[in-house]
Amino acid sequence: MPGGGPPTEGPPAGAPSVSEALRFAFGTLSVLRVRVERWDRPTAGRAMLCAPVVGVVLGALAALVGALVAWRAGGLLGAVAAVAVQAALTRGLHLDGLADVADGLGSGKPAEDALRIMKQSDIGPFGVLTLLLTLLAQIAALAGRFDASPWRGALAVLAAATAARCALAWGCLRSVPAARPGGLGATVASTVGTGGALAVSAGAALLLGLLGLTDGGSALWLPVALLVGLVCARLLLRRCVRRFGGITGDVLGAMAECAATGSLLTLALAG
Repeated sequence: MPGGGPPTEGPPAGAPSVSEALRFAFGTLSVLRVRVERWDRPTAGRAMLCAPVVGVVLGALAALVGALVAWRAGGLLGAVAAVAVQAALTRGLHLDGLADVADGLGSGKPAEDALRIMKQSDIGPFGVLTLLLTLLAQIAALAGRFDASPWRGALAVLAAATAARCALAWGCLRSVPAARPGGLGATVASTVGTGGALAVSAGAALLLGLLGLTDGGSALWLPVALLVGLVCARLLLRRCVRRFGGITGDVLGAMAECAATGSLLTLALAG
């Protein structure tokens, strides 16, 4: 876990509360220090539905830093700062997953061998290249938004961070199995209903649309960017399920980065 301490032993009886789900979400998806009180599948499922809240909080922090840097030193440095803050607040969790999935998919080996490659601590050439291109794309897309205005850049950061965490719920649908037993992927796999994933995505789109009213045309393009990001993440999920037989924690991280990048590229192309 990036943040918090080890979970308590033995889940308490009863349905998980919103507070317990939020603690699980922040404890597993950020470096923020929280105490995870429950570590079971019902809590995991509700936590994945709360993941967009984590995206809003981390995205707001990164957007603030990026906007301040862009205001004083230009859009390019503002974009670098925003991406760096996001990586620091997650301890590179999603970026690591993206690199591992790239190595697994690029290996061309059977599912069992590909999963073993993904579990190794080192990064191969496919992972390095994918990380490099993804970070360059995110920074380039954000630089244009920050050059337009610090506020427009901040909204783009927030949209990407929110889209990334909305994608997690879609990766944990009940129709999607775990690729292997054990680990975070097995804990959260098949825990989210389609209705819940739709609801949190719609709520996130509405929030972004309302924030976009402060910047004219962004009221339309921010929700569109969220949708495009989720479509990109779903395409990656489909590929990974076919290739690995299900999801792992790395696949979820890769989906998050894919959704964020798709959202940012959509906003960049929107101009």
